[in-house]
Amino acid sequence: MTRKNDLPLAQRSDADLPGHWLLARLGKRVLRPGGLELTTRLLGSAQIADADVVELGPGLGRTATDIAAQRPRSYVGVDASSVASAPLQKVVAATGGRLVDADAADTGLEAGSADVVVGEAMLTMQGENAKKAIVDEAFRVLRPGGRYAIHELGLMPDELAEEVKDDIRREMARAIKVNARPLTVKEWSELLTGAGFEIKSVDLAPMALLQPRRVIADEGVFGALRIVGNVLTHPAARKRVLSMRGTFNRYREQLTAVAIVAVVPGSD
Repeated sequence: MTRKNDLPLAQRSDADLPGHWLLARLGKRVLRPGGLELTTRLLGSAQIADADVVELGPGLGRTATDIAAQRPRSYVGVDASSVASAPLQKVVAATGGRLVDADAADTGLEAGSADVVVGEAMLTMQGENAKKAIVDEAFRVLRPGGRYAIHELGLMPDELAEEVKDDIRREMARAIKVNARPLTVKEWSELLTGAGFEIKSVDLAPMALLQPRRVIADEGVFGALRIVGNVLTHPAARKRVLSMRGTFNRYREQLTAVAIVAVVPGSD
């Protein structure tokens, strides 16, 4: 018997779909904790122009579009689950880039082949060992002086009690149906420095993914109205979205969006 979580994403019900894919099904295109504004600042710090760029987990291709607008020398998207995504393929084809069907922890790319590695809202969804493996792979793929740019969900303050962290993670797993494990800003930085990186910049923004003002800013008025219409006409999805929003609101003082650019020591 096929278990419901073994079904392809397109065949899962609104009640069972992971939260970020449910939002995408409802029409949301920006699925980052800090929204478009934080992504824009992150890519600016990463110095995308004329760089060889690798994106881990490009999903629907929204960040790929932002990267392409900054005219990199080359673009490679690595994601076993999104290579067949039509929107992503369209973006990559327009840039002359390519897609690699591989795990972010084992890309198969040549060592020292990239100037920038970008990963948004994907490390948060990984356990401790998987986080470390992905960060190690980013370090391997980058040249000396290369930049690793991440945009993830953070916890604050750095001294947040472990029991509170566990409560947040349990509540989020229940709401979004993914075993999300956000870290404090200090823990994100230590994950990167533990792999050999040096921290270049740390930037924070409110975690307001489902707040009306952020949705309009990220999706535009017509996009926001499309999402609202879909939510109102899909009862199971509406229940899920309200649950996610309730969890985010309940822990709004402890949740933040964090963008970090880390650098491989040395230069060519």
